[in-house]
Amino acid sequence: MASYCFSKRSAVQAQSNDEVLAACRYRHVPNKKNAEMTEALSELETYLELKLGAALTASKIAFGELTIETGVDELTKLLKFLRDDGRCRFEVLIDLAGVDYPGRNPRFDVVYHLLSPRSGQRIRVRVKTDEATPVPSAVEIFSAANWYEREAFDMYGILFSDHPDLRRLLTDYGFQGHPLRKEFPLTGYVEVRYDDQQKRVVYEPVKLTQEFRSFDFESPWEAPEYILPGDEKASGSDNLS
Repeated sequence: MASYCFSKRSAVQAQSNDEVLAACRYRHVPNKKNAEMTEALSELETYLELKLGAALTASKIAFGELTIETGVDELTKLLKFLRDDGRCRFEVLIDLAGVDYPGRNPRFDVVYHLLSPRSGQRIRVRVKTDEATPVPSAVEIFSAANWYEREAFDMYGILFSDHPDLRRLLTDYGFQGHPLRKEFPLTGYVEVRYDDQQKRVVYEPVKLTQEFRSFDFESPWEAPEYILPGDEKASGSDNLS
């Protein structure tokens, strides 16, 4: 009896288990639709290079997505162009995020993901900055950038100039450091608890109840090189008969 593998749009008939697995396994196969999307992105990339000129420092199409880079000084101009130009119409800011590269100078990337509801196209805008150089706020262009920029400031310490209310968003008042920076310790700097005597929440330095332990993830059939608790009691003469 033939086996069947059902997808969202069609059922694939297979004559053996191997064929079923092959049919169910996801593989990216180039097709006409993908080729059309890539061609459309290439046309958009060429159009932006002609219109933006030096404001566009780099561009790349990878995995069906167009990524463009610009400088801090040209960011506002570029975002307004992407929103207002009749060919682009990227009117929706989907997301804004920070990326930390500690070994690079400047160490931070600020990444904007934009959507054009009219064409269905998406574009990624990337700008590089450091701890001291503020990035122009995009709140006047995309109101949704308000909390996104506050989150990037809170998690990475990235500064945004002309932001209407650049305060921490996810951490508490008086929080030390920025949690998503690569050098931030996993345990943090302080811990929070409720003090019954003071009748309020207090902050104290982190105190670990035990030292960090090393775990042996080797095969359970291969004994670890170190002595496990209780092994010192075992000997050849103590075996139960």
